[in-house]
Amino acid sequence: MPHHTHPASGNLRSIVAMLVAVACFALMDAVLKTLATAYPVLQIAALRGMTALPLVILYLSWRRAWPTLLRIRWPLHLLRGLLGIVMLSLFTLSVRHLPLSASYTLFFVAPLLITVLSVPVLGERVPGAHWWAIGAGFVGVLIALRPDGSSLSAGLVTTGGLAALGAALCYAVAAVSGRLLSRTDSSESMVFTMMLLVALGAGVLAAPAWVPVRAEDGWLLLALAVTGFGGQLAITEAFRHGQASAVAPFEYSALAWGVGLDWLIWQSLPAAHTWLGAAIIVGSGLYLIRHEKRITQAHANAEHP
Repeated sequence: MPHHTHPASGNLRSIVAMLVAVACFALMDAVLKTLATAYPVLQIAALRGMTALPLVILYLSWRRAWPTLLRIRWPLHLLRGLLGIVMLSLFTLSVRHLPLSASYTLFFVAPLLITVLSVPVLGERVPGAHWWAIGAGFVGVLIALRPDGSSLSAGLVTTGGLAALGAALCYAVAAVSGRLLSRTDSSESMVFTMMLLVALGAGVLAAPAWVPVRAEDGWLLLALAVTGFGGQLAITEAFRHGQASAVAPFEYSALAWGVGLDWLIWQSLPAAHTWLGAAIIVGSGLYLIRHEKRITQAHANAEHP
């Protein structure tokens, strides 16, 4: 008798994988924030790609996945590689200036942007209620962006805030192009080309201002490689077995990690306006996920009465 995974157990396994992925990425971002005090942001993006690449190559060899790289739609891979470089550089710039929790709050606008982009790019229909949720999410962004002095000219906060929003936009475009690619290309090819292009592209761009890496930072680079690769594996596992609508809400656990790491390492806590903005953005995102699940179930019921 063939073994079938019960949907609930598949979801539970995927939720655990998502929580592990978020933990890995939060620790990776803490490493990025630490490195950002000593190295240029483009160099950090290059180091992220360079340290992860050997692990990705070992993983592909272990999975015997090299044949899946023979058929690659290079234009979209090149676009995702460019977006990866810009996203990593902007996010590192953001965490250089802001607490992790504040950067995460603004980065959480990405699911809303993905929904907006899915209309022209993927030809998806977005219900009217979704647009209200997206609008509310952008109000949350404006609240979270407001610097403590309520004057938008307070330089550091604006730099970090706008960099986080730019990173979220790059992430959203990369995610939508990834959805297009997944129709023809393997997930292994997407991970490999992303890391290769980030390592090479950011490396070339960072070369003129390259700062020699200090020996004592070797353990940080090792942590960057392991956490980044572990997060990538776990997030792939999360969406492989579970329903996206059940798994996606747990991405927001990153905010708890951000607050915890800010407090433990840098002794800082988010300002009141960051909490308020986060509540609105996360609420909007959860509403979209929940509403999407209802629509999917309604379609399934209509097809299989």
